[in-house]
Amino acid sequence: MKSDKPRGADRDSKSAPTRPAAATFGLGSTSKIHDVHLTRLAMVYVRQSTPQQVLENRESRERQYGLSEFAQRLGWPAERVVVIDEDQGQSGKTAVERSGFQRLMTEVSLNHVGLVLGLELSRLSRSNSDWHQLIDVCGIFNTLLCDQDAIYDPRDGNDRLLLGMRGAMSEYELVTLRNRLLRGSQNKAERGELFRNVPVGYLKLSTGEVVQEPDEQARDLVRLVFDKFAELGSAYAVFRYFLANHLQLGFRPQSAARLGELVWRRPTPNGLLGMLRHPIYAGVYAYPIHRRGTRNPVTGRTEGGQWFLPPDEIPVLLRDRLPAYISWEQYLANRERLRQNRTLHDTQGTPKRGVALLQGLVVCGQCGHRWATHYPVRQRPHYYCKEFTRSELPQCCGRITAATLDDLVVRELLRALEPAAVELSLQAIENVEQERKRLHEQWRQKRERAQYEVNRAERQYHAVEPENRLVARTLEARWEEALKKQRELEEEYHRFLAKLPATLSATDRERIQTLSHNVPSLWQAAGTTVLDRKQIVRCLVERVVVVIDQATELCDVTIVWKGGVTTPHQVARPVGRFEQLKDYPRLIARLKELHRQGLHRGPIAEKLNAEGFVPPHRRGGFTELGVGALMRDLGLVGEYFCDDLLQKNEWRIPDLAGELAVIPQKIHYWIKQGWIHSRRTPSGKHLIVWADKDEVRRLKRLARAKQSWLRTRHPDLIIPKRRPVR
Repeated sequence: MKSDKPRGADRDSKSAPTRPAAATFGLGSTSKIHDVHLTRLAMVYVRQSTPQQVLENRESRERQYGLSEFAQRLGWPAERVVVIDEDQGQSGKTAVERSGFQRLMTEVSLNHVGLVLGLELSRLSRSNSDWHQLIDVCGIFNTLLCDQDAIYDPRDGNDRLLLGMRGAMSEYELVTLRNRLLRGSQNKAERGELFRNVPVGYLKLSTGEVVQEPDEQARDLVRLVFDKFAELGSAYAVFRYFLANHLQLGFRPQSAARLGELVWRRPTPNGLLGMLRHPIYAGVYAYPIHRRGTRNPVTGRTEGGQWFLPPDEIPVLLRDRLPAYISWEQYLANRERLRQNRTLHDTQGTPKRGVALLQGLVVCGQCGHRWATHYPVRQRPHYYCKEFTRSELPQCCGRITAATLDDLVVRELLRALEPAAVELSLQAIENVEQERKRLHEQWRQKRERAQYEVNRAERQYHAVEPENRLVARTLEARWEEALKKQRELEEEYHRFLAKLPATLSATDRERIQTLSHNVPSLWQAAGTTVLDRKQIVRCLVERVVVVIDQATELCDVTIVWKGGVTTPHQVARPVGRFEQLKDYPRLIARLKELHRQGLHRGPIAEKLNAEGFVPPHRRGGFTELGVGALMRDLGLVGEYFCDDLLQKNEWRIPDLAGELAVIPQKIHYWIKQGWIHSRRTPSGKHLIVWADKDEVRRLKRLARAKQSWLRTRHPDLIIPKRRPVR
């Protein structure tokens, strides 16, 4: 019996339950889902913006993971549902660092995905560019998008319009939330109440108030950092001081595990530099003290950022709001000192280990810029103006050997220190005693802290019941460890006392006074390093202004002392040519006069040195070779080198020896034997040899023949040709 139902009705009625209603998730019709979608994957994208939301917003997390069950109710098998949760704790502002979103885009581009599910569109992206890229790719490969409100087909015009509007609203919502948070933080900062982390030396209470470190030793060490910087002038020098004296700073870790605990650690150069540049130590509330840069998409680098902004660039700067370690004026002076420590074309820089004492202090008197220091290989260092390499100056303003300028400044410096010898000795004794007192105070605090730890461990051990051995053994081990550390500290303290007693002895005082009265010997002492000398120079000399006269070896030097006093000087620098010497005309006149007197080069050099003449390079005095070179340049040659001395076919002995490839002594022997014609110069000092072409050929054969055969086998070789009459 045939049924009245149309063909396929039973099949449709049986397959209808596989297409569940979407009313349980708030969705309308699911007619947009077709078999082509069900044959591909359903991908659930799970994301929360911050790690805090991942830990605390558990309900949102569970709802997002629940989308996998909802995909199964829509018709996807469980094994065809993929959950992407790699982007937990990542912001949706950009897709650059979201590997999960990149994986989703790749799978859609490979035509593997039929449905993309997200709790909200903002979970997928809060950037319009990334969101529209996803819509375009889903539209090309016929992939549906689904959230808690509806299922969207990117190929449908209405759905695409709705998706675009919701993406724009999601992006604007991110801007709104960010502005709301930033404005709230800015308002709190303007009241001086916004604190995230406080630096070493400060403590943030539970009430939000910021106070100085309650530990006395920790506060003293923070003050020591600023005192030593004022004395040494360099953050790295302060670091070396802490390192040499085994000093540590007290830190308060910000992690929850050790929050509020005082931990002692050795400072780092960057940490000390941050302390010197942080305005909070001057009692100033500043926010923000750093400027964040922007990421360059081309290079991938962050550009435009800056650590520790200058005070005039900090948006919120409230003075006298916090307990201070230093004054505001000292803070500004420290910043300027740190700027001067940088090696730039307009700053002094920190003293280096080179032998040039005035590195960073020499200033050009013509262009006003600081001179650089150059250390050529195998040459003496010199100062020079290199501003012409950075500007439109036609040539270098000048250069001067470092030793020439250093000797002048050192001579004037030692002369200035002589009247203050007594005052220097007293000040040196006071500084040494103050330094020792400070170090011994640190040791006292260390020993007091160690004793406290021992007493605390002892009290804890005695407070436990003796029968409770599980706890007693642990506390006993802590007590033993504290006693061990105290014993090691006492041994180290005794070694410190043996090396550096608390007070100066009479011998030490007498030695300091003796050295202070003899400043030159102290300056030249083997224990005085180049860095020590440079520090002394910088304590008294502000700058050295040099004006170079390119026409002469003289240059004007003005020493500007600390306090503004100036002293003018004039020094002679090494030059490259005799023509640059100021006394060049007088030198030439004297040289010609001595030459006319018939003096040889050696006696002429001695005369010039005795009369105070100095060669251009200024390295010692005139030498015989130097005088000879100068005389040849001036044409003041001797009789032997006169152009009209030689007649036709006449030779100087060295020239003929070179032509015959023999030594000059052999020609002298031939002259003595009468085998060659010769004559003496008018003065009788030199010999001139005559040899025409025939004679040269004969002499070449003579040079090759054996001397023992000359008279027997080759007598013709020893008979010279008759010389024609002049």
